[in-house]
Amino acid sequence: MMTWLRNSPVAMWILTILRVYLGYQWTLDGWEKITTSGGFDASGLIIGAIKNPVLTPDKTKAFPWYDWFLNVTTSHGKNTEIFSFLVSWGELLVGLGLIFGTLTLAAAFFGLVMNFSYLGAGVVSVNPTFIIIGALLLIGGYSSGKIGLDHWVTPYLRQKFPFLKNDIKV
Repeated sequence: MMTWLRNSPVAMWILTILRVYLGYQWTLDGWEKITTSGGFDASGLIIGAIKNPVLTPDKTKAFPWYDWFLNVTTSHGKNTEIFSFLVSWGELLVGLGLIFGTLTLAAAFFGLVMNFSYLGAGVVSVNPTFIIIGALLLIGGYSSGKIGLDHWVTPYLRQKFPFLKNDIKV
C-alpha cells in the first residue's frame, strides 16, 4: 500500500483530494476562531479536560501524561492564552498548508498533533476522521503534495538543505 500511495498517479490524485478537503476543514475552523468577536478562548476546553480527564473502563486516567502537561503548561487552567493563540493560528496555517500543498507533510503532522491533543482532552468530534486522512497524507509522502506548491518547494528545500534529501526507497 505504501508503494502504491507514494508512486501511483491515481493515489496522487486521491491524496490531493483528501489533502484539499482536510485543509479546507482546518482553514474554516481556524478562520472562525481567529475572526470570532473577542477572540477564541480555549480555557473552557482546557479546564474541562483538567477537571474531567478521559478515563479508562477501570476509572483511571487514560492519558495521565496529557493531564500533567495541561496542568503544568496552563497553571491548572489559569493561563490559557497561549493555547488559544496556538489553536487558532495552528488550525489556520495547517489548513492553508494543506490546501496549497505547501510543506504538506509538516502541515499533516501538526494537524495530527492537534487531533491527538483534542482526543487527549476528550473531544472526539471529527478527530478520528481527520487522523485517518492525515495519516494517509503522511504515508503518501511527497506524493501528497506533488499536485501543489510542494512540486517546487520540496526540490528547492532539498537543494538548499542537503540533509533533507530522502535516500530511502520504498
